[in-house]
Amino acid sequence: MKALTTIQSRFVPVNIENIDTDQIIPARFLKATTRDGFGKNLFRDWRYYNDDASKTRADFPLNMSQFDGEILVAGKNFGCGSSREHAAWAILDYGFRVVVSSFFADIFRNNALNNGVLPVQVSDEFLQRIFLQDNNTELTVNLEQQTIRINSTGEQEHFDINPYKKTCLLNGYDDIDFLLSNKAAIETFEKQRV
Repeated sequence: MKALTTIQSRFVPVNIENIDTDQIIPARFLKATTRDGFGKNLFRDWRYYNDDASKTRADFPLNMSQFDGEILVAGKNFGCGSSREHAAWAILDYGFRVVVSSFFADIFRNNALNNGVLPVQVSDEFLQRIFLQDNNTELTVNLEQQTIRINSTGEQEHFDINPYKKTCLLNGYDDIDFLLSNKAAIETFEKQRV
């Protein structure tokens, strides 16, 4: 996994509540056995007409040239529905490292963290202030300090994260990498037990 410390980026707003995992990555695209290639089908049914990738919906933010960046900002209750890990894979493969919402489904949150995507949960009020910003506004997400800032106004809010997952993201570790990083301490402990 790629380490994540601070992301300063413009954001892509998808101001829709209750975005479920079937909208994030429709079930018909879950046939692959590797994590690659899911980004092209992120929000597939909202991005294209009649599942035809040559007919884009001009009014969907991922299709609008004025929106880009590594941060996806979505409405409340993001990632509800099924437990498919492919939703996190699609978000990361598209190029997002951070998803901001005022509420995340627990399974999605864990899948995101396990795959190097940081879910930043903010208050409803702060989320609405982000949505009011223009398309050139950048956000700064500082994982070490656990803050998110709207750069144009200076407003910021603290977010919570599991300390173990924070360590993993800061170092680019998955669960196995974390264990390997502690190999010397584990070996020392084992030697002391005998």
